[in-house]
Formats: sequence, structure tokens, C-alpha cells
Amino acid sequence: MDLLAVLALPLLGAAMLAFFGHRPIAPRLNLAVSAATFVAACVLTADVIAHGPMQVLAAEFFIDPFNVFLVALTAFVGMTTAAFSRPYMRIEQEHGRVDARRLRLYHSMYQLFMFTMLLALTTNNMGILWVAMEAATLSTVLLVSLYRTAASLEAAWKYFILCGVGIALALFGTVLLYFAAERVLGAEGMSALLWTHLNAVKGQLEPSIIGIAFVFLLVGYGTKVGLVPLHSWLPDAHAEGPTPVSAVLSGLLLNVALYAVMRCKVLVDGAVHAAWPGQMLMGFGLLSVVVGAFLLWRQKDVKRMFAYSSIEHMGIITFAFGMGGPVANFAALLHMTGHALTKSAIFFTTGHATQKAGTQRMDDIQGLREQSPALGWGMMLGALAIVGMPPFGVFASEFLILTTAMQTQPWATPILLLALGVAFGAIFMRVQGMVFGASTLRRLPHQPDMLPVFAHLALVLLLGLYVPTFLESWWHLASSMIGG
Repeated sequence: MDLLAVLALPLLGAAMLAFFGHRPIAPRLNLAVSAATFVAACVLTADVIAHGPMQVLAAEFFIDPFNVFLVALTAFVGMTTAAFSRPYMRIEQEHGRVDARRLRLYHSMYQLFMFTMLLALTTNNMGILWVAMEAATLSTVLLVSLYRTAASLEAAWKYFILCGVGIALALFGTVLLYFAAERVLGAEGMSALLWTHLNAVKGQLEPSIIGIAFVFLLVGYGTKVGLVPLHSWLPDAHAEGPTPVSAVLSGLLLNVALYAVMRCKVLVDGAVHAAWPGQMLMGFGLLSVVVGAFLLWRQKDVKRMFAYSSIEHMGIITFAFGMGGPVANFAALLHMTGHALTKSAIFFTTGHATQKAGTQRMDDIQGLREQSPALGWGMMLGALAIVGMPPFGVFASEFLILTTAMQTQPWATPILLLALGVAFGAIFMRVQGMVFGASTLRRLPHQPDMLPVFAHLALVLLLGLYVPTFLESWWHLASSMIGG
């Protein structure tokens, strides 16, 4: 029943907002649906913690500590982003960037996007997982192109084409997975696509077929993660779409795509008993960290800069999962949480800052602290958190990843340190001018809602100072399930 509520609420919300999304009540309705989804996710989480993993609806859905953690995180960031979008989209409408019809599209597609991500996280069927990822692509294409400018349409088409190719490769990998499983589990029903059934017999699956399937699945879903060299859609989609869309793309969708990769990796590890799947993750991850960090220096657009920061951080998480082991997996989960909360908070502040300046060029956004102290300090604290300054949680996760790399992959440690240093310099130098420079900004007709920003940053600070016992136990259990 709890799982049904988690999935049904955003789907019903999307249907309602398709009719009422242009009315004045729509932002409050969008927030109410998102809040109700978060409450349902919390209840589901409590059930899993109390009773352990569960299968629902003839095993078509499977909830364990790994995915229920991401369900709760997705629902929480979805709720706070809905709160942020209320004043943001109101100002966009007053500036003439969206009309009533596009507001209806925005609100309905936002809830549909949340539904597709939650479906991808909770399904036990690898075929439905693929369908949910494709549906997430289609819904976000409409969101990225919301402004209907030449740049936003180009970004949406690039996103659609590149991620469409990636999803097609993932489909081929899913077909190969079914082909290998059908020999062991039989062709009756769809049991050969159920992850729990596959996991139970992964040692009997044909290693060569599973290995080829994993390559296609990694490249396919890795396109959605934004791993280099499959990343070129990501900066454009973040820069040209509405800022709330950038927040959920960077904070949530990338995590969901990486979750799909890790579910596949658990199967291939049990089938091939070799190190190369982890080595592929480390290779893609390290390349993404280095390329993302150095490309930060070339950016003039603030949203593009933080988009490249997302590529860098997803590379760090992918590298950590590639190393495997309880400490590296725990650090990767901690980093997923810290990055999702911090990056969405940064995009919240970036959205209000670009509205004040009327541009996304960083050289034209100066003196945020003078014009709006809360906004300025929110951006500064968010930047310090995302570059890994102590005592924020991102520092704790990066420290664990680096120390684990020193022990197990010492060759990669200097590369990681160099990339992190380059990213620190690029972000800190740009954000310092935006916050403390001489102000030339205008006042907004509505005050920005800074509560979501500081709520996220407070949680990231808490994760750096003290991880609650229940959360630590939860992540340790999830880490053991991922294996490696």
C-alpha cells in the first residue's frame, strides 16, 4: 500500500495538473502532491527498515535498503524543488518567458518526471526499468524545451537524440540479459527479467553473454549519468531549461541512472567473477572527473559551470562504486546524498541570481551579498560544500574515497587530487566574484524562497559532522548488497 501511494500520487498529480496546471492554485497543488509523495516515501522507508526487503505485486516491484534510500532522497528533493519553483516560475511568467499553457505543461511534466524516476527505482523488472528511463527522457525533453527559444530547442533535441541512442543500447543490453536468463529460468512469464530472480541464479548465467550485456547497459545508462565521453547533452540541458528542471536533473536523474548501472553490475559480478566490470566503472569515472574539472575553467555561463561540476561528481561516485568494497560503496552512497542535496541547493540560488541579473553570464552577476544577503551566503555556502570544504558531508565522502583509493588504487590518487584541486579553484574563483563583487543587480518583484536552500545545506553539514546511527546502518546494509 505504501509503495502504491509513492507511485500513484505523482501520477495522479500529473493528470490533475494537465488540466489545472495553468491556474493560480497549480504551484500549491504541485507542492502538495510532492509533499504527500515524500510522506509516503518516509512510511515506505520505515517499513523496509522495520521488516526488511519486500516484494510487491507478484514480485514486479522490489524494495530493499539500496533503492528505498534513493526513493526517500528523490521524494525529498522533489518536494523542496517544488517549493522553490513556486516563486521562480511566477517571476518567469511575469517576465514573459512562459505563458499559461507552458505553465500547465511544466507542472504536469514535473510530476510525470517524478513518477518515472520513482518507478525506475522501485521496479523489479529490468524491462520496466528500461521503459521508465525512456519515459523520464521524454518527459524531461519537454521540460528542457519549455522556453521554446532556439537554444532550448537545440538543447532538447541534443538531449533527446543522445539519450535516445543511449537508451537504445541499454535496450539491447536488456535483451541480451533476458537471453542469458531464459536459458536458466525458462521462458514462462517474465521471470527472466525480474532482478531478484536473476540475482538468485547469477552464478549460473553465461558469463560471455552477461559480460557483453553489461557493456551495452553501462554505455546506455551511462549516457544518462553523464559520464565522459557520453556527456555532451548535459551542460546544454542544464543551461537552457528552467532552473527547477536543472536541479532535479542534476540532483536526481543522474543518481537514478547510476542506480540502474549498479543493479546490472551486481549481476555481472556474480556471473563473470572478474575485475573488469569494476575497472570499466573506474575508467569512466576517472575520465569524467578529470574532463569535468578542467572544463569548469572554460565556462562563462553559471548553469553550465555547475552542470560540468555534476559530471565531475558523478565521475567520483562511479569511480568509488568501481573500486567496490564496504568503505568505497558507503562513501559513494554518502556522496550521492551530499551531491544531490548540495547541487540542487546551488541551482536554487543560481535560479534566483540569474533572474536578478537577467542573464546567466557570470561576469554580469556580481554583488549578490549586497543585494540579497541570504541569497549571496546561500550560494557561497553551497559552493564551499560542493568543492569539498570541511565540515560538509561532501568533504567526508571525498576523504573516504581518496583514502580508499590510496590503499587499493594508489595510481589513481594523484589524478583525483589534481582534478579536485582544479575544480576547487575554478568554482571558488567564479563564485567569489558573483557573491562579493560590486552589485549591479535589480530587485525581484517576489522575494526568493531560501528555506529549501538552507534546509539542504543544513542536512549536508549534518552529514559531515554526524551521521545518524539508523542512516549509517542503512548505508552499510546497502553497501553489502551492492558488493564489489
